[in-house]
Amino acid sequence: MARTEKKIIAESPQMKKILQMIEYIKDVDSSVLITGESGTGKEVIFNYICQTSCRKDQPVIKINCGAIPENLFESELFGYEDGAFTGARKKGKIGLFEKANHGTLFLDEISEISMEMQVKLLRALQEKEIFHVGGTESIPVDVRIVSATNQNLEQMVEDGKFRRDLYYRLNVVHLEIPPLRERQEDILPLCYHFLDVFNAKYHKNKGLTVRAAKTLSHLEWPGNIRELENLVENIVVLEQEDVMRAKHLQARYCKGNMQSGEVTVKGILPYKEALSRMEKQLLENARNQFGSTRRIADVLGINQSTVSRKLRQYGLDDAKMHHK
Repeated sequence: MARTEKKIIAESPQMKKILQMIEYIKDVDSSVLITGESGTGKEVIFNYICQTSCRKDQPVIKINCGAIPENLFESELFGYEDGAFTGARKKGKIGLFEKANHGTLFLDEISEISMEMQVKLLRALQEKEIFHVGGTESIPVDVRIVSATNQNLEQMVEDGKFRRDLYYRLNVVHLEIPPLRERQEDILPLCYHFLDVFNAKYHKNKGLTVRAAKTLSHLEWPGNIRELENLVENIVVLEQEDVMRAKHLQARYCKGNMQSGEVTVKGILPYKEALSRMEKQLLENARNQFGSTRRIADVLGINQSTVSRKLRQYGLDDAKMHHK
């Protein structure tokens, strides 16, 4: 998925399933909750929902719930009447709910809403009507709600930090966007997409070597798609060579584990013991960086069964390892 253009990159089974679910719900108005780590592309998925929705020609309003001060949130969401509070503009102001009438309202960072506002939001969703701050007349609204968060709302409900009734009202359809490290098939298509975007933007013609492509495919990407996009733009703008090489990535990401491939031996010890120590350290480095036996096998150029057996032999296999 790319934020720079309204385009969905989906080669992995996980993302194809999400797009298929969006296709299923395009003709209904059910509330949608989009979850996933920061940078996974939740807003891009929201945009795609709007593009395919039966409301696609109606207003689309986006709210970052974490960016609006708590004391202004109600008036921004529901609007206010003339003289409702000190500093209110004359003739009042309509709120974002009214602006989104007959369309779609995107509540990003929904977990940031206070408990007091959760009650008022729940009422608006249940009754399909709002009241201006300082007003007494109800205003009917027809709005589809899509919300997003990188927090675990279900756990927040259990901890008493988010209303259970509001959670169920928002979570009719749940789209969980997997992190980039769990959908390896999307990494290179995204990379090539961003290369096209930034080559066009900066009038460049940068490419990608096979070794760099392999390195990119096996990085962890804690910043997800946003991090990948940033990296590609940085290299297109700053690197003098016409291609992105593995060496351009090593200083940023590899932290010494895959830099030169050199092995340094200090001191003397039996040959078999030296090989055993080297093998254990190599596997431990690979396990810490990649976290799955399949990816370790790809990088080291050995069979996945060999990786699993060696990890058990050296006591490096644990419950956190992915055997796929």
